[in-house]
Amino acid sequence: MKQIVIRTRNDSFTGTLDDSALSDAIWLSLPFHATTNMLGSEIYFEFPLTDIDISGEEATVLDAGDIAYWPRAHALCLFFGPTPLSGDDGRPVSKYPVIKIGRIDGDCSSMEGAGDRQRITIEQRN
Repeated sequence: MKQIVIRTRNDSFTGTLDDSALSDAIWLSLPFHATTNMLGSEIYFEFPLTDIDISGEEATVLDAGDIAYWPRAHALCLFFGPTPLSGDDGRPVSKYPVIKIGRIDGDCSSMEGAGDRQRITIEQRN
């Protein structure tokens, strides 16, 4: 398992990536800086990967704390609560299929403060 640090404008979070080839490609691309987009309690940002087979089990219903890759948009997604498509259970629902690649460790509800169109940094945790 590969540990990461997610740094937003007001907080930082740790996460764990799985052992997939997709996670390996992301891990080897770190550190990575981007500008956030927010959709409900989801942060996503472009994270282009080239020369890699982007495959894995796709899902639209996730759990708060899931880290996923959105192949269609070449974006990394961080789910920390309900999204506009969530049902009564409050589980995050992605409009498009994503590939789950890891989890944010512990409570990530304060990720709301990251804000839209703000800087985010993903780094390897050593």
